[in-house]
Amino acid sequence: MVFRGTIANAPDCDPTADAESLYSAMKGMGSDKEAILDLVTSRSNGQRQEVIAAYKCSFGKDLIEDLKYELTGKFEHLIVSLMRSSAYHDAKEVHDAVKGVGTNERCLIEIMASRTNRQMNEMVAAYMDAYGSDIEEDITADTSGHFKKMLIVLLQGTRDESGVVDADLVQQDAQDLYAAGEEQWGTDEAKFIMILGNRSVAHLCLVFDAFEKIAEMPVEDSIKNELSGDFERLMLAVVQCIRSVPMFFAKRLYKSMKGLGTADNSLIRIMISRSEIDMLDIRECFRLLYEKSLYNMIKDDTSGDYKRTLLNLCGGDDDLAGEFFPEAAQIAYKMWEISAMTKVQLRPTIRPAPGVDPAADAQALRKAMKGFGTDEDAIIDIVAQRSNAQRQEIRQVFKSLLGRDLMKDLKSELSKNLERLVIGLMLTPAEFDAKMMKKAIEGVGTDEHALIEILVTRSNEEILAMNAAYKDGYKKSLEEAISSDTSGLFCRILVSLVQGAREDGPADEERAAADAQELAEACNADSDDMEMKFMSVLCTRSFPHLRKVFQEFVRYSNKDIEQIIKKEMSGDVKNAFHAIVRSVKNQPSYFADRLYKAMKGLGTDDRALIRIMVSRSERDLFNIRKEFKETHDASLHEFIQGDTSGDYRKTLLLLCGGED
Repeated sequence: MVFRGTIANAPDCDPTADAESLYSAMKGMGSDKEAILDLVTSRSNGQRQEVIAAYKCSFGKDLIEDLKYELTGKFEHLIVSLMRSSAYHDAKEVHDAVKGVGTNERCLIEIMASRTNRQMNEMVAAYMDAYGSDIEEDITADTSGHFKKMLIVLLQGTRDESGVVDADLVQQDAQDLYAAGEEQWGTDEAKFIMILGNRSVAHLCLVFDAFEKIAEMPVEDSIKNELSGDFERLMLAVVQCIRSVPMFFAKRLYKSMKGLGTADNSLIRIMISRSEIDMLDIRECFRLLYEKSLYNMIKDDTSGDYKRTLLNLCGGDDDLAGEFFPEAAQIAYKMWEISAMTKVQLRPTIRPAPGVDPAADAQALRKAMKGFGTDEDAIIDIVAQRSNAQRQEIRQVFKSLLGRDLMKDLKSELSKNLERLVIGLMLTPAEFDAKMMKKAIEGVGTDEHALIEILVTRSNEEILAMNAAYKDGYKKSLEEAISSDTSGLFCRILVSLVQGAREDGPADEERAAADAQELAEACNADSDDMEMKFMSVLCTRSFPHLRKVFQEFVRYSNKDIEQIIKKEMSGDVKNAFHAIVRSVKNQPSYFADRLYKAMKGLGTDDRALIRIMVSRSERDLFNIRKEFKETHDASLHEFIQGDTSGDYRKTLLLLCGGED
């Protein structure tokens, strides 16, 4: 196994001298924390065990107990954890996860999904030695159902590690997984457990490729569709670790530090457990996925001696958008390949309500708005539980039956965000998009993010319908409005997109290779020429074609196009190209990120929240919910519940369609 850690054996290490240095650092009033952290983080785990033994021989004391006494808080937790052997550290983490009030399922998932057979067997022995109880019995007592069964299978440490792959068995396993989930009503969870819990990594990688050809979706999507709760999260973690352990941990590290507060236990556990194994690859994957290096994220999210120790374990800063290590380049290439092969089944949260009568709905809405006060509940229950086509029927019947304009009545009876949301739902999709574009352009300042979001994510047909609705409603063309309110290359990008003339159809492999080569060469040109070349490709080619272009770009440049855009471009041009790349890669994930940004921190961007919830509710909001939960470790339902209130919140939650 190639060493890819950041911590290795220190040359010419003298355990007795190290023990004396640590004793001196803790002697007298106060302790020399810098001396402690510098020594501990410059020794391998094996060398630290020798220091512990030398400390006891020299001073008759337990080094770990002395460190606990001298240090405090997160810094103490980190240093003490570093001093334990890897097996005993894992054992303690599992023990803490299953003992006491509640169970830390995320910790169990992380450890069980990522450890090798040897690591698992050593942890089992260490657990018995440290706690005098059987780890399997403790996990069994604290978990249940299929989640428990899969944990116990993984705990056996018997996954096939021979590296031998049987091509016939690969096809059989792929077909069995398909039959166990997508092909039938209900799910055969035992088949998922047996295959994912026992087959070798090399075998399963080929099974996942074969499954995609059969199901026309990655196995991750099948798991999301068929499983739920902790069992779903465990199986997704296993698949992620089969594909790439460093990528799995890069995502876990990001989740531990993003948003308000830091999940320090997760951060400490990962930084310690991977520092001597694959931290360099994790750093590369982190840089591939996110906007900053792991080093800088730790630097921004922690402080003091705790930060210094973590940064020592991290081992260095990575130049954003620098060249990949070979492993990371292969991962990036594979990610685009998976994206290109995947046919995502888009799932809405709002569908046509069965057996509804537009006339009865119209009468009920009139009754809700007639007389003193307004029955908001009655309005919400109708509007938020009908498809847009059904709402248009209600609008027509309301006028023909009652001689009144439903939109005007709703505007007069409702107010603020509830009014904006309900009116948005009652407009046709084209009218709604046109109105959102008008709002983004008019008044003081331009909402460039809204312009980008709408024009990047709508189909040609939707853009052309929006253009017609804008012209009809505001008596000028949308292109004119954009041209008068934006400038430079950003204006030209928007004007290109608003034509609704993006190419259709699958990727042309030969042309994709040529496009990728031209983009790679453009990265060495001056910024204006580079941006023009990017516009000529990103704004005109079909999404399937662009997926292939971005995959080939990795091969030609050894870089990821998303990172190039972030580093080499700026402002609205960067944001527009970045949105295109994100949408090409995974559009539900792009919208999940937009929703997160609309609600995180102080204040809510209600216009963005309304725009996305209305426009995606009949298209892919269920997929967006799943991406939101996977990325942010909280459901979209929870975020809406905590960030909005009253009837506005009730309507949004009906559109959301459920809690994940």
